[in-house]
Amino acid sequence: MELQQDPTLLWFIAIYGIVMIGIGVFMSKKVSGSEDFVLAGKSLGPFVLMGTLLATWTGSGSISGGETSMAFSYGILPSLMMMLPTLVGIIILYVVAPKIRAYGKFTVSGILEAKYGRTSRNLASVIIILAYVGIVSYQMKGFGFILNLTTGMTVQAGTIIGAGMIIFLAMIGGLRSVSQTDAISGFLMVGGLIVTVPTIIMVAGGWSEIVANVPESHMTSTGGLTTVQMIGYLLPSLFLLLGDQNMYQRLASSKGDKSAKRAQIGWLIAMLIISPSISIIAFASRSLFPDIDPGMALMATTVAMPMAIGGVLLAAAASFIITTGNSYLLSAATNLTYDLYGKYVNKDASDKKLLTMTRIFIAALGLFAYIIISYFPTVLSVQMYAYTVYGAGLTPAVLAVFFWKRINAAGGVSSMVAGVVTTLVWEIVLQKPFDVNSVVIAVPVAVLVLIIVTLVTSNKEEAAADVRAS
Repeated sequence: MELQQDPTLLWFIAIYGIVMIGIGVFMSKKVSGSEDFVLAGKSLGPFVLMGTLLATWTGSGSISGGETSMAFSYGILPSLMMMLPTLVGIIILYVVAPKIRAYGKFTVSGILEAKYGRTSRNLASVIIILAYVGIVSYQMKGFGFILNLTTGMTVQAGTIIGAGMIIFLAMIGGLRSVSQTDAISGFLMVGGLIVTVPTIIMVAGGWSEIVANVPESHMTSTGGLTTVQMIGYLLPSLFLLLGDQNMYQRLASSKGDKSAKRAQIGWLIAMLIISPSISIIAFASRSLFPDIDPGMALMATTVAMPMAIGGVLLAAAASFIITTGNSYLLSAATNLTYDLYGKYVNKDASDKKLLTMTRIFIAALGLFAYIIISYFPTVLSVQMYAYTVYGAGLTPAVLAVFFWKRINAAGGVSSMVAGVVTTLVWEIVLQKPFDVNSVVIAVPVAVLVLIIVTLVTSNKEEAAADVRAS
């Protein structure tokens, strides 16, 4: 089937955009200070919290990268396996959530500083900004795919429009408005996918016809990938989720532990619907449109279905892309404001000044994100890089705060440095040898360094204490 633009679908995107902007403007009037902007006044109930957790996590990474690109490039089974890291991560966060709330920090950097000291906070802020700006960048490109599909405009032009919308919604009301638009977007996506799955299977001629039109390797367990390569695609999302500042901020924004637990259970159930649905739709797209960019697989199906269904799916995809983008952009700007500006540039900054600076940083980082996306060939490639920088650089040190009482500053900081350096060397200097994603190397290195340095330095500290005592 030939892929043709359908400008009428743009109406669905336009309606969605108007509704989201309207909600953002309305909720922005309720922002009373920086805590309200960053943590929504710690007022999120289970329904809204579930929606914002869902929408923040499932964005262009799933719709243009993740499950979508895996299903198109390697087959249905590898794509379905991409759901496992998310499910495992949600379950672990369910256990950690009360401890996250107890810390009461705006950022992951603040949690690390409480345990490891100021150096860890500064290093974490840099890691978070590097990773989150990368994540924001491919949300922008995902929106560019949508506008290319509906209007025929270039992906680059569509990316600019996506960047503008992401920056605006993040700036106007912070988490107070982002959480509300997230919730609406999350439930829109669940409904759109449920309707789309049976429809696209029928449009493609049935499951047997879909299978007949894809390469034989696409029906194997790894789709032609080696076991190590497959692991390289699975681990980044798990380690990002386990230490994701966005998730920590949202859990800290709930009304209480009870609301947080209910929201996480709902999030888990929703992912059991969303992730397999995306995989099936993208796999069907491989049968219908074998020559398109893998990142467009899910969105391309919108032009093959009845206009109403295709339009709802496209609006849902746009909603996830925009909400994920503005969430990560807001979170990265928060680090600049509280961990760098507020600590070193203007220690006596008023609450109003901090709020103003957060908005300025949102705009600056949004522009940086747009520049970054031009340096990566595919959404999946920048996704794996960004996830690994964060997952290897921060997650082992963050989880150790909650699960290992013996961990010390030397071990935590050394692990962070080792994770980031290993990732950058593997990806940039060595150019990803054997086509294996850096997470396979970087995470084990970070964990080993954390354990070894902690044990060695702890023994030295204990020995020194014994000498002083004697």
